[in-house]
Parts: sequence; C-alpha cells; structure tokens
Amino acid sequence: MTASDIQLLLTALASVIALVLLIVARPRLHPLLALLLVSLGTGLATGMPLDKLVHAVANGAGKTLGAVGLVVALGAMLGKVLAQAGVTDTLANAILRRASPRVLPWAMAGVAFIIGIPMFFEVGLVILLPLIFGVARKLEARGEGRGSAYVYVGVPVIAALAAMHGMVPPHPGPLTAIATLGTSVGATMLYGFIAAVPAIVLAGPLYALFIAPRMTVRPDDALLAQYAAADDAAAPAAHRTPPGLGLGVVVALAPALLMLCHAVAEVLLPKGSAVLHVAAFVGHPIVAMLLGVVLAMVALRPDEPAAVRKALGDSVKPIAGVLLIIAGGGAFQQVLTDAKVGDAIVHMSQQLALSPLLLGWLIAMLLSVSTGSATVGVVGAAGLLAPLGAAEPTLNLPLLALSIGCGSLFFNYANHAGFWLVKESFGMSMGEATKTISVVQSIVALVGLGMVLLLNLLPRLA
Repeated sequence: MTASDIQLLLTALASVIALVLLIVARPRLHPLLALLLVSLGTGLATGMPLDKLVHAVANGAGKTLGAVGLVVALGAMLGKVLAQAGVTDTLANAILRRASPRVLPWAMAGVAFIIGIPMFFEVGLVILLPLIFGVARKLEARGEGRGSAYVYVGVPVIAALAAMHGMVPPHPGPLTAIATLGTSVGATMLYGFIAAVPAIVLAGPLYALFIAPRMTVRPDDALLAQYAAADDAAAPAAHRTPPGLGLGVVVALAPALLMLCHAVAEVLLPKGSAVLHVAAFVGHPIVAMLLGVVLAMVALRPDEPAAVRKALGDSVKPIAGVLLIIAGGGAFQQVLTDAKVGDAIVHMSQQLALSPLLLGWLIAMLLSVSTGSATVGVVGAAGLLAPLGAAEPTLNLPLLALSIGCGSLFFNYANHAGFWLVKESFGMSMGEATKTISVVQSIVALVGLGMVLLLNLLPRLA
C-alpha cells in the first residue's frame, strides 16, 4: 500500500463520519444537503479536478434516480391505486387470517423470498411496501405484539430481498461474478438457495422477534395513507366492492411476474432469441412497473379516470423527499468511486494471505462498504481473483462467486441508496436504520460466508 492509498481510505472513513454527524448532530442538516456537502468535500479532499467532481455528483445522482428513482415513483403510484381500490386491505386481511402474529414474520419472509428471485432489492421493497404497511397497520390497530409492528413485519422482507439480491442469479451481482470467474450459473444458483435459507431465517424472522420490541418506528402518516388505507377507510368509495383476492394478487404482483419471466427466459433461451429480447424489455424494472401501474388502472378503477389521475398525482408528493435523498446517496457513492477508493482497497487486500473464499468475501465487503456500491464490490473482487480459477484447479468457483456476492451485502450504510430508501420509507432515524437494514444485511453476509465455508467441506456440485 502507498501513502496515497492510506490517505484515500482515511478520507473515505472521515467522510462517512462527517455525514452522520451533519445529520444527527448540530446543525442537523437535511440528509440531501449533508450528502451533497460531504460529496463535494470528499472530492476536494481527494484532489479530484473541479469539473470532474461536479460531473461525478451530477452523474451519480442522475444514474441513481434513473435506476431507482423512477421505480420508486412508479411503485408509489401502484401502491396508491392498490390502496384506494382496497387491494392492500384485502391482501393484508388474507395474510392475517392465515398467519398468527407469531407466524407472521415467517410468512412475510416467504413472500419476499419468492418476490426476490427476479428482483433487485430496491424494486422488491417498493413492490412490497403496500403489503408491509397494510399488514403492520392492522397489527398496530389491534394492539398485537410489542414495539414497532412495521419493524416486525418489515425486517423479514428486507432480509429475504437482500439475501436473494446478493446470492442468487439472475441478480446482477452473482451474474457478474459468474461471468468474470467463468463458472456455472446452475451450481451457483443452487448453492445460493442453500445459503440463503439460514441467512434469511436468522436475519429475518428471528432478528425481527429480537429487535421489534426495542423500537418504536412508525412511518409518516402521509406515507401510510399512500400505501395502506386505515381500517375505517379501507375502501374510499364505500359503494364500490373491493376486488377479489385473486385479481388483487395478480395486479399487485404483475411487475414481479414480468421480471420473473425475464429471469426464466435468460436461463432457458439462447442469447440471440427474439423472445428473450421481448422478455428483457417487458421485464426491465422500469417497464414492468409502468405496465403494472397501467394494469392496475384498467383492472381496478376503469370508470374513474379523474379520480385515478388525482390519486397518481398525489402519490408522488409524499415520496419527493425520499427520491431526492436517494439521488444524494448516488452522488456520494459516485464521488467515492471516481476518487479511486476502490483501488486503495484492492491494494490493501493484495497484502493479505487468506483463503480465496474468505479473501473474495473480504474484498467485496471492503469495496462495497467504502464505495457504497455492491456492484463495485463484486466486479473488483471477481476481477482480482479470476486468475485463481486457472491457477488453483481445486478451487470451487461457484462457491467463490457466492462468497463474493455475500461480501458485497455487508453493512449497507449511508453511502448506499438502499439504506436511504429503507430509512425514509419507514420514517427511521440514522440509528434505527442502522439497527435494521445495516445489521440485517450484515447478518445475511456473515451467515452466507459461514455457509460458503461449510459447503466447501462437502463434495462439490457437478
């Protein structure tokens, strides 16, 4: 490591500390302002040219809004239509009828496990927010359970979505590692499913039972009204019968089904297939969410265009601040990446004499934590360790790909867009968000690593 590498790492650490202090201590800045100020300060401290610094801030914010912001906005519209049509209420009642409060976290983890197979973490969370808020609001109204019903219901969902995002193809992290290492999709997917189950159990339902009674998290009333109607107003139009459970499930999960079709097509069809191109288009998160909103409008409220238009307009207002904060997180992430903090991490890791499976996890973890990008973690770790595939024939490459994916999940914090999505959606403080998404993803990453090391002791898959 050079003196420059050490300076970069210290600057990255100081920037995260400064960000937290600006938000939680005086002057208690709005997160967007704190993120932008720290982004600029970090760029200046690392010696980035001024024009490149401004470009990094704008580019990072724009990319994040394009990838995450549009999906969040479309998800808010879909959630509003579902709530006003009574679908959210119908689904929440169906789950509560079939699952006692003690079993509820397991049921929510199971739903998120299935939803999470084809979806990015942020997309899956946006789709499931109406269900999370609807179920939690009813638990809260009944006075069942202790602490925060929203944490009790939400933590298992966060755990399942995170585990699937980092461990199982066709998510971009595992696929990138598979392609770089030149290993098998099928074996990595099977290992990923095996490792994901205990990770979800420990980080989801079990951790929710522990942490929920110790928290009082409750989303803002405007966001609650956005995604879940109150019990006394489940159907805004009293004369209108809520749609049946079957129709409600199809409409609510339409985006997930489209993305799942894309995932299946990627596995079964050749790359040049016309059907695969169509599936990739309709299964893209933005297109799938847009089609889901259109389907909800047509299937649930076909005779109320004026009311639907007003509902869609109102749906974006409560999440405007969330979108801007997510954009600020993207700017911070891009500055850290362009400042070459990742290169300093790689140089540090090259001096460590560790097992390739542990080293892959560690490099991906350090890159992800320092740059705020799980993708950077996966790409950096896989690229660095790819030569080992030929040099060590006994190395289990599917497990190495899984180890890298698990490492990229560790301690999702203030430079990750997903952290801000969870924090602002649930109305959490920095400390509360750390106890939920940061700790949950860390548990998933550590349990995943443990499963990798355990599976490496068994005969490898063909």
